[in-house]
Parts: sequence; C-alpha cells; structure tokens
Amino acid sequence: MKLLINLCALLCLFVLPARAQFLTREDSLNAGLTPNGKNVILSGYGEAKYSYDENYKTATASLTRNVLFVGYRFNSKITFFSEIEIENAKVDANGGEIALEQCLLKFDLNRKHSLFAGLIIPRIGVLNEKHLPTTFNGNDRHIVERMIIPSTWRELGVGYYGSSNFIPGLNWSVGLMNGLNSEGIVGSSGIRDARYEGRNASASNMATTASLLYYFSDFRFQISGYYGGSVGLTPRAADSLGLDSGPFGTPVTLGEANIQYRKNGITIKGLGTVVSIKDAEKLNTAYASNAAESMYGYMVEVGYNLLESTKWKNKQLTIFSRYEALDLMNSIPENGIDDDLYNQKYLIIGLTYMPMRGVAVKFDCTHVETGDPNPNLIFNPSPNAPAYLPKNNFYQLGIAYSF
Repeated sequence: MKLLINLCALLCLFVLPARAQFLTREDSLNAGLTPNGKNVILSGYGEAKYSYDENYKTATASLTRNVLFVGYRFNSKITFFSEIEIENAKVDANGGEIALEQCLLKFDLNRKHSLFAGLIIPRIGVLNEKHLPTTFNGNDRHIVERMIIPSTWRELGVGYYGSSNFIPGLNWSVGLMNGLNSEGIVGSSGIRDARYEGRNASASNMATTASLLYYFSDFRFQISGYYGGSVGLTPRAADSLGLDSGPFGTPVTLGEANIQYRKNGITIKGLGTVVSIKDAEKLNTAYASNAAESMYGYMVEVGYNLLESTKWKNKQLTIFSRYEALDLMNSIPENGIDDDLYNQKYLIIGLTYMPMRGVAVKFDCTHVETGDPNPNLIFNPSPNAPAYLPKNNFYQLGIAYSF
C-alpha cells in the first residue's frame, strides 16, 4: 500500500496538473506502473465535432482525430512510448494526416529524474505536453496554443526532467532538439509550418527548451522557453540567401507563462506567449514569406462544475468562458507588409459534460473578430468569392474520449 501511495504521488508530481481527475494507461506507464500487470500498454484518445458557420450558413462534420498509444515497459528503468494519429478520418488529396505524435524511450535515472530520447514533446504551454481532449473545454484546442505555440510541437531530441529535493512541488525540464525550417516561417501561420515533426529534420541547426513548473496549494505555475536556429543549409547556400547558418543561426525565440487554479469545482487558466524572429527581414528577402519580427497571444478561461455540490459530483457539467487574443504580425520588418487579418480575438462559451472518466460531450459557441485583410496581399481574387466579414460566429457540438 505504501508503494502504491508513493507511485501515485509521483504520478501527480510529474505528469498531471494539480488536482487532475483523469488517468490514462499512458499516465500510469509514465509513473512507473504497469496496468493489469502487462508490459505492453494500449491507450488512446480522439474527438469528433459538428460545426456551423453563421456567416456562410454552412456546416461541416469531421472526425478531428483518433490517436492510438502503444507503450512497452522493458524493465523498471526503461520504457517505450509511441502515438500514431489520424486526422480527419482519412488521408487523400483533400487533406488529412497520418503522423507520429511521439516515439521515444524514457530512462528513469532515479525516483525524481528521467531522461527522454526520440521524438519528444517539450513542456511548453498548457496543452502541448498534455493535450487529451477530455482535459480541456471546448471542441477546439486553445487557438493561441495552435497559432503562436505550434501545438502539438514535437521534434527529435533529448529531454531531461526532474524535481527539486529542496523545494516541494518544483519541477523542471531542459531539452535539446532539432531546430525549425526557416522556409516555413510565414506571416499567415507564424512558425507552425516550420516544424519538422521528425521527418527528415535538419540536425545542423539546433534548439534548446527549458521549463519550470511549480505546484502550490490549488495553483499550478509554469514558465517555459525555446531558442533555436532555423537554417540548416550549408554555409555557402545560406550565404547565397543572406541568412546565417550554424547551430543557432537565424534564431527563433519563444517564451510563455501560464497559471492554473482548481478548487471546489472552479477552474481558472491563464496563458501569455511571445515569439521573436529578429532576422525576419532576411527571411523575407530570401523567401518572400512576409515573416513578422514578433507575434504574441494570450488567453484567460474560467469554468465551474455545476454538479460539484450535488449527488452527481462523480460526473461533471462544466460551464465555461474563454477569451483569446493574438497577433501574428505584431511587428514587421521594413520589407514586410502588415495584414490586420491576423490580429484576432475569440470569445468561446460552452458546456462540457462528462458522464464518466474519459468521456466528454461538448457544446461551444465561438465569436471571432479579426481585422480587415490587406488587399495588397490578395492576388487574383475570385469574382465569385464572398466578401470577407471580420466578425463571425461558430456553433459546435462534439464528443471526446480518452482511455
């Protein structure tokens, strides 16, 4: 019994947010447990949704993703983790994706320190590391953590995770992985399309990540950062484009801080993040990508479980509201063209019903406001294209599961 209590405490310390309520088999494996006494562990998650666009009076339905986790415990010190994801049900000329979200080995050095190696997911933001659809409100992941922090952000590298022997509740991580691809840094999507995600990644340019995570009472505090080069070309090829090569040449810097609070059915989340690309002018000269020098985003969410003080408190019916704001073109270089379309604000309100652990039914309404698109960036406009409206509403109903 004492061993079980220690292992559960270790799980809460390393893996889950404060007072988290949902454990998967992957969580148990990460904590050093072997569910059902098996060395091979199967787990997974997924989500599907119906979405109605008020401006265009159209609707779509899609199986957003289904992810299968396979893990294997070699011995008490070495564990294998892998996840394969299918997005939008199938892959063809119209889209969809099959990809590995993680594929790594974990080496437990001792009770408080672990080393990860392979396709790793760094601890950045609220959702990048722990993004099960049953752990967040709304049918979509936080917009700021998709457009500014390019979640799910995974690259090839090594990560070192530990907890303090002197300050209870203090955890930290450091990592070294391949950098980004400068050719994918564009004004309309920030650094999202610059990820390699384990496919033919350049190892000539590198990146470092680090985080501090602290639990205190009902609070969870975190700060994290990223700094890495984005040009993996030979020095001659990089010079011909006017870019700096080398491990940290043409760098990208990202910083974020977030806080979470949970008590008596009340949940509060807040996050802020900034990205800096100091050589954006060089990128625009090389690739005509209209990259910005800086971008930012922030979000605040408040939720309350309406069943917290009832006889059905083993279930959840959470009403929530989230406000998000971001600007992908906060500052632009002299050779950039500002586009107010990417100065965006979102208000999301909705309900999340969880009849049991690992199953959720979600409804949300999203109000979107953006700036007007720059006409100088619209080439060969279609005469049949409807006029762009800077305000819109979306209504979504979906399901989510994790096990």
